[in-house]
Amino acid sequence: MNFKKIRKDIVYFLGWAALSGCSLIISVLPEAWLYSFAKAIASLGYTFARKQRNIAFESLSFAFGDEKTQAEKEQIARDCFMFMSKSAAELLFLMDKPNILEKQVSFTGEENLRQALAKGSGVILVSAHFGNFPLMLGRLAIAGYKTAAIMRQMKDTRVEKMFLKKRQRYNIKTIYSQPRKACVDTTIRFLRDNGLVFIPIDQNFGTSGVFVDFFGKKAATATGPVVLASRTKAAIIPCFIIRQKDDTHNIVFEKQVDLEQGEGDQETIAINIQKLTGIIESYIRRYPAEWGWIHRRWKTKPKVEGGA
Repeated sequence: MNFKKIRKDIVYFLGWAALSGCSLIISVLPEAWLYSFAKAIASLGYTFARKQRNIAFESLSFAFGDEKTQAEKEQIARDCFMFMSKSAAELLFLMDKPNILEKQVSFTGEENLRQALAKGSGVILVSAHFGNFPLMLGRLAIAGYKTAAIMRQMKDTRVEKMFLKKRQRYNIKTIYSQPRKACVDTTIRFLRDNGLVFIPIDQNFGTSGVFVDFFGKKAATATGPVVLASRTKAAIIPCFIIRQKDDTHNIVFEKQVDLEQGEGDQETIAINIQKLTGIIESYIRRYPAEWGWIHRRWKTKPKVEGGA
């Protein structure tokens, strides 16, 4: 008997059951109570999700070292849990209410996006697991933009189906990162139809990526945006959704990032992924609680030169 698999299945089921229960509560909850409910869930999560809390502390210490005090790191971790809880509550509540969602999320720098789309080769929206990025996709779709997102499929198929239905309601196309060839082919077709493709490049990418500096440490990073832009001539626009003090959101579209050419393809990729990663880092430094610190970003280490 595979006890490890049974334990994993139980954990997934409990997670799905908790999410379904929260969804049911939120569906009947007065809007004014939404964030109070989210705060209560965040407090429970921070208290009992010890593994995720420890990962957040490890990541914060690795990123900031002595730049921040232990008290500052602990506050960022608490705020991170709070923002994640608020984001989950908003997704369950707002993704079924497009009229309210539209009022809750505004744009800054939309002219940068429009200018890029006017070229007719599509736009790659480079971002991170930062802020309530799924809400950003919904807002873009409401605004009439043809929107897709590359993402990993969730391990629990029940949770994946729940959020897939919400994305489909807004005609947001989900492009799964695996299988790789299907992902690339679908993305290229979407860009050539002048669509927007959201690509987060802030998570550990194993040995398939390129190592670039992130908070002063080498991090394995996806190369997709640069490779796809080179093949399709799509514009690259960094974009981020930022929570405001009143829990509304603002989506910021940076100016187009033009590709800098290196001596070869690999150097071109490394130069430009470093540039994009630097932009992501700058936003995380400005709004540290918006990023998902519970991910082991620096898990994959570069091979030591001359080693096995």
